[in-house]
Amino acid sequence: MNDEPAHALRKSGIRVMGEMSWGTHICVFYEAEQDLLATNASYFAAGLENNESCIWAVSDPIGAGAAKDALRQLIPDIDARLMAGQMEIIAARDWYLPGGEFDIQRITGGWNEKLRAALERGYAGIRVSGNAFWIGTSHWREFCQYEHELDHSLAGQKMLVLCTYSLSESRAVDLLDVARAHQFTITRRNGEWEFLETPELQAAKQEIRKLNGALNILADTSHATFTARERIVLAQIVRGYSSKEIARTLKIAPRTVEFHRANLLKKTNARSTVQLLHMVLGE
Repeated sequence: MNDEPAHALRKSGIRVMGEMSWGTHICVFYEAEQDLLATNASYFAAGLENNESCIWAVSDPIGAGAAKDALRQLIPDIDARLMAGQMEIIAARDWYLPGGEFDIQRITGGWNEKLRAALERGYAGIRVSGNAFWIGTSHWREFCQYEHELDHSLAGQKMLVLCTYSLSESRAVDLLDVARAHQFTITRRNGEWEFLETPELQAAKQEIRKLNGALNILADTSHATFTARERIVLAQIVRGYSSKEIARTLKIAPRTVEFHRANLLKKTNARSTVQLLHMVLGE
């Protein structure tokens, strides 16, 4: 399976994620210890089933014993896989901060070495999970930088990385910092899942709503009183464009745009562009 393309889809083992491609970097904020254990157990079960080498870097609130017990509930032969080296459980602090020293290049280089060794042994790639023990420590900013560096380094690599953070130990600003360093951020609270949206994602969704609104206006025959040109101008207004921007896009004079805008207001009895948008979008 080593000739599998780097964009091939893999089972995530996370119900709300479904399949994901190599190079995916996920963050899960968990509420309870059981959320942390159950998330990782299903995540690794999917990886082991699909011939991946798996590494779980554990830290408080769980240790290696609790991790093994959680894995045994879903993977009957986990002990054999641990003995064979397909599954590793390591101490997160020893991996990330040996001797108390933080070194981004050493950490990312270590993961790359793990990947090289896994591919040489015939595994499809590696699946990693690490629990964040650095929240509230002097190493917080360094680890935020590491998360961004890791996110970039995963491109084109046959690696999947899951980072887990305690909700109770994270401040609102921490959540945003962490979310921006991952491709997907989700929360698990007593078994229930939800996606965490960053400001960038919220802005993108707003832009999509505007684009959809513009397309609906262009196709909506209920606005029969609008001329074809007025509907085109209205679609641009919905997208948030100014008269100058609309004029540049449509290659017409700004004064012509204002003429169409005035006609739109008159035909809808709207007193302003804002009211016009509320009326045509049904808000």
